[in-house]
Amino acid sequence: MAKPAELVRYRPDTYGPLPVWDVEFSGANGDRIRGWYLRPPGSGEEAAPLVVTFIGYGGGRGLPVDHTALPSAGFSVFVMDVRGQGGRWTVGATGDPGRTGSGPEFPGVMTRGIADPLTYYCTRLITDAVCAVEVAARLPGADPDRIAVRGVSQGGGLALAAAALSGDAVRVCHADVPFLCDFQRAVTVAGSPPYTEISDFLAQHVDLVPAALDTLRYVDCALLARRITAQCLLSVGLMDEVCPPSTVYAAYHEIRAPKELAVSPFGGHDVPRAHSEYQLSRLRASL
Repeated sequence: MAKPAELVRYRPDTYGPLPVWDVEFSGANGDRIRGWYLRPPGSGEEAAPLVVTFIGYGGGRGLPVDHTALPSAGFSVFVMDVRGQGGRWTVGATGDPGRTGSGPEFPGVMTRGIADPLTYYCTRLITDAVCAVEVAARLPGADPDRIAVRGVSQGGGLALAAAALSGDAVRVCHADVPFLCDFQRAVTVAGSPPYTEISDFLAQHVDLVPAALDTLRYVDCALLARRITAQCLLSVGLMDEVCPPSTVYAAYHEIRAPKELAVSPFGGHDVPRAHSEYQLSRLRASL
């Protein structure tokens, strides 16, 4: 049985009227995952709409100061740390204790356990994301009927997966330039990591190609997307070499729920700042 989530108030002397908690909860295999929970200033015990935030590849949960925009606009935020990542561009606090096996892997995490869906890193990561939604709905002051998921790149892929696997528990899904989509194509056309971790690895381990490609089908957000019931807003950059536009479109076309796609003709693997304001307006209208 999974241990309950634990919340510890974080530096009230620093954040003053902005309530922040350091959270630990059970993810895949019962592994303890870290997170941040931020509430709008002055909200007291009043229920507020909640946005579960997932982080991009190589990053971790960062610090609470990185996530204060939405609480200032009246939304609670639950930020899930990323197991075994953090340090490339922001800090993390969660290891990958669920790592099993001793097979070869390419530097990074995209090939860790790739020969079997049961040992694959992304299986654990997506399970963590679904658990994060379940935990978020029970946090003090959270409104379980007004939950959104969001993220950029890897975070966008996790938002799609969490929305797909959490059913009606998620009302809104915002996924920017999402990673983890249409693996079969992505690993053949992407010009930059992280997809190239997989292609470079399989260029050497040719004996693992069939098993690896089969594993990737289990965690492909373009396949999971057809299960989403939440209102969706995705974004794509048509000059993105990290998450090729065709892979984003593959996921978008599979979504059967109400959806919208923001297209940046000259955008790479980033999100225009104006889009952030539009996302906020859509959150306010939908939650």
